[in-house]
Amino acid sequence: MLPRGRGAAAAAAAEMPPAPAAAPRDIYIGIDLGTTGCRALAINAAEKILGQAESPLPAPIRRDSEVTQDPTDWWKAAAGALRQLLAQIDTLRIRRIAVAGTSGTLLLVDKKGTPVTPGFMYNDARAQTEAARIAEAAGDQSAALGPGSSLAKLLWLQARKIDARAAHALHPADWIAGRLMGKYGHSDYHNCLKLGYDAARQAWPDWFGALRVPGELLPQVHAPGEVLGRISPEAAQLFGLPPDTEVAAGTTDGVAAFLATGASEPGHGVTVLGSTIVLKVLAEKPIASAANGAYSHRLGRYWLAGGASNSGGNVLAQYFTLEQLREMTPLLDPDTPTGLNYYPLIDIGERFPVNDPNRPPKLEPLPGDSLVFLQGMLEGMARIEAEGYAVLTELGAPPLCTVWTTGSGSQNPAWTRIRARTLGVPLRAPRSQHPAFGAALLAAGVVAKVYA
Repeated sequence: MLPRGRGAAAAAAAEMPPAPAAAPRDIYIGIDLGTTGCRALAINAAEKILGQAESPLPAPIRRDSEVTQDPTDWWKAAAGALRQLLAQIDTLRIRRIAVAGTSGTLLLVDKKGTPVTPGFMYNDARAQTEAARIAEAAGDQSAALGPGSSLAKLLWLQARKIDARAAHALHPADWIAGRLMGKYGHSDYHNCLKLGYDAARQAWPDWFGALRVPGELLPQVHAPGEVLGRISPEAAQLFGLPPDTEVAAGTTDGVAAFLATGASEPGHGVTVLGSTIVLKVLAEKPIASAANGAYSHRLGRYWLAGGASNSGGNVLAQYFTLEQLREMTPLLDPDTPTGLNYYPLIDIGERFPVNDPNRPPKLEPLPGDSLVFLQGMLEGMARIEAEGYAVLTELGAPPLCTVWTTGSGSQNPAWTRIRARTLGVPLRAPRSQHPAFGAALLAAGVVAKVYA
């Protein structure tokens, strides 16, 4: 016979309800840091969007060829968007976070992650001398060519000894991930492409020696989506996250936008119609051409070949307000070409499909009708898009078969009709318009499966 006390305890334990099962860890968060705002988005394991939020970001400061942004504003925007998102979901189910950011933007930080420079934006063009040095050393196959590359910015900072207090050269996605983890010096091979990283060899190139690139500042490069570590105790407390929430290596906003569409086969193209026009097509081998401004991101066993034109919404904004565009668009006649041969640019210089810093805008002759003028610009941008895809095919990419479109310009039905006629391939709506969705897929490990 069991002792009385022991038997009573056993009986009481038998009557107790079972402990509740732990919450499944099936929520993945993507953060996309743009130039004017930050979006955070959550999905579950079935890739269903559970919530999303956005926080504004002050516009970059422009002074001639210099374009900068305060990194502390990046963190404020990211933290603000994340807090709003977490109020919509069960935080105990969060498993992993990944961050996307603008390609070519660079900042230097000290050992503690404190910025020692502003963020030098992707379109900061002051590093002309350094860009010429890179072109001489690297040849025409590197994506680090041009003053907009993060490598050109790093060499510019080094030449002025601004890197003296720095411990790490990082991109926006790297720094936000570092803030979440409390450790720095990590990046991914998408962001590092314009820092000179050789994604085919998965190594920094040998020609770095000729340029005396400060190797001690270069980040450790990871595959996008690879787990970097857990969030710091401080971040867990700040946001109310599980302390074992993981942070994955991120990507660029352009790649994240591609991932968000659902494009997955060679010949699938994605056009981002934002302030500029960005093209990417899935290919089975890397494509690179300095003369055309074309380069490739590694994506599993595939490559994302593409480039970015300086044409786009920034040109439209010079002449029309958003309200005017909304009012004028239904009045356009997209099936009747204007005959105007415009090449819309905001200023002198083009990056893709021809890399020509002296390429002038062409917006003449000026018609007497503003509707004709607007349609002529949209037609010109459609031709730039078509020429871009044609150039990629000539360089070895598979023929274009389908195009997904993201960005604010994708909401313009007249432009869509003009583009469909000009491209001659089906246009499809993306799964999501938001690069944050692509970053969330990266966090969930979907990218590694789809493109394996």
